[in-house]
Amino acid sequence: MTELKDIERELGSFRVRLFAAAAFVLFCFGLLIARLVYLQVYQHDELSTQAENNRISVVPIVPNRGLIVDRNGVVLADNYSAYTLEIAPSKVDDLEATINDLAQVIDVQPRDRKRFKRLMEEGKSFESLPIRSRLTDEEVARFTAQRFRFPGVEIKARLFRNYPRGETASHLIGYIGRINQAEKAAIDETEDAPNYRGTEYIGKLGIEQSYEADLHGSTGFEEIETTAGGRAVRRLQSNPATPGNTLTLAIDIHLQALVEELFGDRRGALVAIDPRNGEILAFVSKPNFDPNLFVDGIDAENWKVLNEDIDKPLLNRALRGTYPPGSTYKPFMALAALSLGKRTPQQAISDPGYFWFGNHKFRDDKEFGHGSVDMYKSIVQSCDTYYYMLANDLGVDAIHDFMKPLGLGQISGIDIQGEVKGLLPSTAWKRAAYRKKEQQKWYAGETISLGIGQGYNAFTMLQLAQATAVVAGGGQRYTPRLVREIENFETRSKRQVSGQALPPVPLNPEHIAFIRQALYGVTQEGTSARVFVGAPYQSGGKTGTAQVIAIGKDEKYNAKTIEERHRDHALYTAFAPLDAPRVALAMVVENAGFGAASAAPIARRVFDYVLLGKYPSAEDIAATRLGQSSTPIGVQRDTSTVPLPGAAATPPAAAADVVAAAAASAPAASAPIAPRPKPAASDAAPAR
Repeated sequence: MTELKDIERELGSFRVRLFAAAAFVLFCFGLLIARLVYLQVYQHDELSTQAENNRISVVPIVPNRGLIVDRNGVVLADNYSAYTLEIAPSKVDDLEATINDLAQVIDVQPRDRKRFKRLMEEGKSFESLPIRSRLTDEEVARFTAQRFRFPGVEIKARLFRNYPRGETASHLIGYIGRINQAEKAAIDETEDAPNYRGTEYIGKLGIEQSYEADLHGSTGFEEIETTAGGRAVRRLQSNPATPGNTLTLAIDIHLQALVEELFGDRRGALVAIDPRNGEILAFVSKPNFDPNLFVDGIDAENWKVLNEDIDKPLLNRALRGTYPPGSTYKPFMALAALSLGKRTPQQAISDPGYFWFGNHKFRDDKEFGHGSVDMYKSIVQSCDTYYYMLANDLGVDAIHDFMKPLGLGQISGIDIQGEVKGLLPSTAWKRAAYRKKEQQKWYAGETISLGIGQGYNAFTMLQLAQATAVVAGGGQRYTPRLVREIENFETRSKRQVSGQALPPVPLNPEHIAFIRQALYGVTQEGTSARVFVGAPYQSGGKTGTAQVIAIGKDEKYNAKTIEERHRDHALYTAFAPLDAPRVALAMVVENAGFGAASAAPIARRVFDYVLLGKYPSAEDIAATRLGQSSTPIGVQRDTSTVPLPGAAATPPAAAADVVAAAAASAPAASAPIAPRPKPAASDAAPAR
């Protein structure tokens, strides 16, 4: 009986355990079913989207960058495709060992390693970085045969920017480079951020930078079905990228190249403007640089050479170099005197060769003076004493107020970034510029030097060219423009950029006519007469020689005893033809001395090119480069017969058609020219 009860007790306990186990199993199944219902019913849409995203990859298609051409259609910037060897650092276990192994298959130079390391330091996302660019077909074949050895390494076809004319016009064209973190953050804050998905390179300088929005184009995309491992299976759909627009510059690249050749190894700048519409025909800064160095990411050696060169090849002197105008300032001073009623053309002074102001002697360039000097003679013979006296009569603020509308010491609004303002002094400027009260006072003696373009005066060649164009155009002003028109890639419609007229400067036509005639006299009987002998057109011009360092009170300027970089600058401003000007220019040749010897001959050859279609002979170019020419030497050539600089040859290794921007670079830096010492009022040297 006892045994029977024990058996029933055990059976009862077993049934309880069995029931509990069954209940637990049913509960677990219930949880699974509930979870399944939740996932399949309530979370269906969200999970379906996630699964689709895991299966479909959206890849941006970076557009082909727009072309840059000159006014005659000559290509100045285009693109070519080439193979690059790229590494995804996140997919490589031992990066250094992988690069060493790759070097056994494909040539990898130390500069390639340095550039790759720099790119890794600059970026946060290491999807793919180039270790070698522009591979040959043979190198591509060698790597493809051994690709299995290099997980995370692949060959891609990318588009590279190409500047077929080399150094010619490098400062105005600029270059493109890899986006840095600050630029990426700035782009992300704009409405255009989606259009830059996948873009790795943007304009860094010049036209490439200022017209980035037009040149970039519209980014496309393609949807690709992938496996769980990320391997592409098939393309589902795509929206092609739209290439950037084509920019047509106002620049004549043949003229630009000629001027750069005429400068030779000398430093300086020249700006030539069409006074009828503000289009810039030449925008020269010497020395320049080869923008192709930046296309593949400039190496440390070349960057050091460019950045530490004492001649500052990265400095755009036409835009950022400021210079005292010297005697080229005198026609503007004469126009101010006429406009403000301080002088008449017939009113004359007696020039003994100096001007006393207080206890200070301001010397003329002609030791014993020019005798009786009226306004015409003061310009033609460049009489300093006349303008010492005139500046004293006008006063600094009247000079400032007259010169400001001409664009001197003002931002011109040119369509590239980085322009400096220069300096057009006034009493208000000096009060704001200095902290100490005794330095804020404007002294009357400081005004005297302003009359001959010295003292605090400091302008860019762009400003001087614009002011010359205003006078040549009878007071009409235009915003200077490097880009002439923009052609839309899709519609082929063209949008005019140049020719934006500004309110004219109210100048008396009789005063303008007189100044024009005096400037014509400079080319016929004045300081640049030898240069324009035999010219079949009439032009107006003014030579200038600007002091760089102060000369002592009892000292005379002697170029042979002065260090080369302390010698005077040679300047020339001019326009032609005289009655209906088509070109106005301003130029400086640094430390070259007399403007008539080093600057005016270049201007003559610019006019011969623009007005006559004539290109100087080889021997004439050689002499002009050395500052040893006046009138053209030898037989001038027809411009159409002279080949352009640079090679229009096809760049290396054309790859498959792809759409990806490419060209790595280091950021370019430019510093303004070191400030020159301002001569004291008592030490003012003559302007020649």
